[in-house]
Amino acid sequence: MLLLNAVLDQGPDIEGVRDMMVKVVNNLYKKEVRIFHRPLDFFKEINISVDQIWSIHEEVKSVRSAKWAKDNQSSPQKYNLYMDGSKQTLNYAVFRWGVPLALPYLLDKKNECGRSTSLLDYLETYSSAEKMSNGLKDNEKFGLGKAIGDKACHLFTKWMVSTFRLARKQDELGWGEFSYEVPFDSNAGRVLWRTGYLFGLANEEEYIKKEVVQKNKGKGGKHYIRVTNMRGMAVSKNVPSDLIKIYKDICTKHLKTHKREPRKIEIQRFQHALLSQNGDKNLTVSAFDDGLIKIGRNYCFNHENPRCEECPINRHCDGRNSNSSLITDYRT
Repeated sequence: MLLLNAVLDQGPDIEGVRDMMVKVVNNLYKKEVRIFHRPLDFFKEINISVDQIWSIHEEVKSVRSAKWAKDNQSSPQKYNLYMDGSKQTLNYAVFRWGVPLALPYLLDKKNECGRSTSLLDYLETYSSAEKMSNGLKDNEKFGLGKAIGDKACHLFTKWMVSTFRLARKQDELGWGEFSYEVPFDSNAGRVLWRTGYLFGLANEEEYIKKEVVQKNKGKGGKHYIRVTNMRGMAVSKNVPSDLIKIYKDICTKHLKTHKREPRKIEIQRFQHALLSQNGDKNLTVSAFDDGLIKIGRNYCFNHENPRCEECPINRHCDGRNSNSSLITDYRT
């Protein structure tokens, strides 16, 4: 269920996506299409599956579209949870629902064990949560490929390790609170840009070169911020030596993406060192991401009139206090 949720959660309205998924799943189970217990049911009864997805999407749209349009200064007619601009229910159903449902079925057939832990057994063959996240997408036999994005992979990993604590290897550093990257999405990118956090790591010209910032390609001709393009981008600003040491330990002992100390510090991993430097167990990757989501969804809206006065971090925001163009001229 969490894997399917992570794949679908790439849509533009988190509450709408989750509402749609819950209602579709409940309706399918009422019709004895038990997609989590018997994943093949989804395909055997594809007529029922497609019909439920289509009808529930329309139902959620009728309830959510007006509020979504107001918050995003858009039109209710543009409300669409299918992702990638797709409007075809069959394509969405087979690609976004079918692929993650096929994985546990395929693993059960491979192992011929019929255990409910087959998916978990496979995921825990990786030496760290971060490597598992990468394998979830890129494994040559079992990878979900384009059906899942890097953000969704890390969101699932966050749920598995931190939110619901389903991983059985949490006593190991490679499966602990710093063992995976933050699942950066548009909310995170918007908050980190407007507050000025990202400028402490690199300058705007470097973000433009990496197409993290795409000039005049956003809604209304604004500059577009595509935070996912930040992956692999190096920190160019000076970093204190104590943070460099912590960062190297994160990469080699927690993420386990490097056998030797890394030569460069990557932006999407730098906050791991900041969060862990004081040893506060409450300052985790999961808590950091939860905070970004809360700010982005409730205060830092994707238009030029966010709720800055009510935002709990407004004292630390460059966009509010010193450079309003970070809010007025950029969109995610």
